[in-house]
Amino acid sequence: MMKEKTFVFHNGVELPNIGFGTWQIPNEEAYAAVTMALKNGYTHIDTALAYKNEENVGKAIKDFDLPREEIFITSKLPAQIKGYNETLEAFNTTITNLGVDYLDLYLIHAPWPWDAIGTDHTEGNIQSWKAMEKLYNDGKIRAIGVSNFTESDIQALIDACDIVPMVNQIPFYVGHDQEDLLTFCEKHNIVVEAYSPLATGQTLNSPEIKEMAKKYGVTPAQLCIRYCLERKTLPLPKSTHEERIIENSQLDFTISPEDVEKLNAVEDVRK
Repeated sequence: MMKEKTFVFHNGVELPNIGFGTWQIPNEEAYAAVTMALKNGYTHIDTALAYKNEENVGKAIKDFDLPREEIFITSKLPAQIKGYNETLEAFNTTITNLGVDYLDLYLIHAPWPWDAIGTDHTEGNIQSWKAMEKLYNDGKIRAIGVSNFTESDIQALIDACDIVPMVNQIPFYVGHDQEDLLTFCEKHNIVVEAYSPLATGQTLNSPEIKEMAKKYGVTPAQLCIRYCLERKTLPLPKSTHEERIIENSQLDFTISPEDVEKLNAVEDVRK
């Protein structure tokens, strides 16, 4: 569920309505990038064991010296790790890397290993999810979810486990709105987080987006990130440049329903 400036998971946990993504930010740059994000008001930081930057993400959070409960930290179980004990071990590695006692959100990074996209790992995902349920029930994680899961991937967890995922983090941007998956998640009260809300920068050269951004007096990036919020998804923009980090969070405008429809009709820039 979306509220002004926050989203609320189906277990009542609230989180800021924009996150700072750290995908493709090397460990040596992550400290400065996360510090800049925190300095400019971001309190929702997204990382993953696979990003190989958890240590410096955690160090930046610790050195910034905000109370731990004021920072919302997400990390992810690597896509190739499937199984109960394997998940518990990976989680322990992550909280050690980050230097924290608990996570706010932990996700299965993908339903299949990245080198075997589309293969069936349903049983492994179920075992990983059961381990995450244990960590959640033990108070080690405040919320649990998935990433890159389709409707059938999520349904398999719902059918075999106790807890419905709180989140599905997926690529979501103008031209790639995954309408059916969005509807499925909404039906099950699963918050959709939008990673790559700028399609790794590729949406910014779209003539339609440029023209509409001019109409609203904002940048193409701001328009694309605001679009995610208008579609009730939680955007996770990332940058290592301070002016863009600031710009990406300045979203105090709304897009008219008519213009949202126009953006829905824009072709996927990655096709």
